[in-house]
Amino acid sequence: MNETQFKTLKELSIEGAISQRDLSKRIGSSLGSINYCVKALIDKGYVKAKRFKNSNHKMGYIYILTPKGINEKMKQTQFFLKKKVEEYERLEREIEELQRENM
Repeated sequence: MNETQFKTLKELSIEGAISQRDLSKRIGSSLGSINYCVKALIDKGYVKAKRFKNSNHKMGYIYILTPKGINEKMKQTQFFLKKKVEEYERLEREIEELQRENM
């Protein structure tokens, strides 16, 4: 799973009644990328999409994480947290090294 898929799962777990356009703005990816990502998450069985009629008389979707999707989100949260902590520690060492060089 890539970071866009992880962020999409995370956002959909917070708010399932969100348009792909709004999702793309929150995540910082293109609308096409989010469309592809949501379809992939549906194909993997992590997300279900249900149609509904919104107040503007347009059809919209509610995205619901499946039990499989919730489990995957938890696993990926642990994975990305570990990855980000390692990245943070590497940057911290790099900063300390640069500070020592400039003293």
